[in-house]
Amino acid sequence: MRTAILAAVTTGTMAILAGCMSVSSTRNEASASASAPVKVVYHVNEGNAQAINALRNINNHLTADPSAKIVVVAHAAGINFLLDGAKDSNGAPFDATVQTLKGKGVDFRVCRFTLERNKIDPKKVIEEASLVPSGVAEIARLQAKEGFVYLRP
Repeated sequence: MRTAILAAVTTGTMAILAGCMSVSSTRNEASASASAPVKVVYHVNEGNAQAINALRNINNHLTADPSAKIVVVAHAAGINFLLDGAKDSNGAPFDATVQTLKGKGVDFRVCRFTLERNKIDPKKVIEEASLVPSGVAEIARLQAKEGFVYLRP
């Protein structure tokens, strides 16, 4: 009887210790992920008015969280603000704001399919932006493979 009780107590103690270790490792994982930067993809596909909102949101985002990793993916009418000479409704060039954000680590990506469909020379894309084969495929990849959160201003 004593042996059975001792075995039960030992087994219970081992289970409790295993549970504590599991909670401890879960806390360590949560702590590590809490210290990792937030990764966000901003989706711009509706033109310059949406781009203005996106750029304002990104500035606010980086003010609140300077360590955030931000990627802007543009396709369809959303690429217009990333073309050479693009200006907002007040006549201010977009490239100055894009340059400032690029200097803060924001990455801008333009859909090559959109350029081809609209017969736009890729050389018209400002140098701060890079080309990706497909804007929507890039957004899906960032979410599914790299853990980016999706935002659409």
